[in-house]
Amino acid sequence: MNLDDLRSILLSERETGRLTSVAPDIFDKGHAELAAITKKVYAFEDPFSDEARSLIDETLSIRETLHEIFSIRTRKILALTMMHAEGNYYDREEVKRMIPAEREMFDQSTAAVEQSQRVLLQNQPHASITAASRQSPPLESPVFADVDEVEDAGPVSYADEPAEPGPQALPIAGGVVPAPIDHPCALVRVLEDMDSFLGVDGRIYTLSKGDIVTLPERNAAVLSERNIVLNINLCK
Repeated sequence: MNLDDLRSILLSERETGRLTSVAPDIFDKGHAELAAITKKVYAFEDPFSDEARSLIDETLSIRETLHEIFSIRTRKILALTMMHAEGNYYDREEVKRMIPAEREMFDQSTAAVEQSQRVLLQNQPHASITAASRQSPPLESPVFADVDEVEDAGPVSYADEPAEPGPQALPIAGGVVPAPIDHPCALVRVLEDMDSFLGVDGRIYTLSKGDIVTLPERNAAVLSERNIVLNINLCK
């Protein structure tokens, strides 16, 4: 699903106050397109070439379009939630147009509003919404050890805990793009404002004159050659 397809869906969502029918995997396809374009950017020897910059701009546009589609559809779903909870008429066909994750959001939001109505308006005893939601399979929940078990296990060591996770593998149609490896980096001072660019580490950098930042060594070398940044020192 390319940028034009997403923009067409966004235009349709803007033109009506009702949910439109979209493919259940619209967001998955959008992210797959992002991964495919990002892979093309990595293939360029010069990440600051016109072709590379054009692809980077396209990834930014896709992200913004996906975000706006999500925002518009979520507002419509929350409006349906209130109509349902208040007993007002609403078009049930709109519920059928929700993709699975949206339907789950609708059901959970409706249950939360109805729970609050019983407690605040009907003065019924409060029942934990979280406890009630445990009756259905949770999306993902942390598991906590019993306090006594922790005490018996002795002192807790954090030395082996993993550092902050790096970029994850990107799903694309037909396979997975391997997660980017750690790159040697360089500490630089930015000498002039520049447009956003995609680093070889998969991150998008937006820098201004005077910034002191760490950049992948390959990106820093190209910018240094063009007198856009001053290389201060190298790090690993």
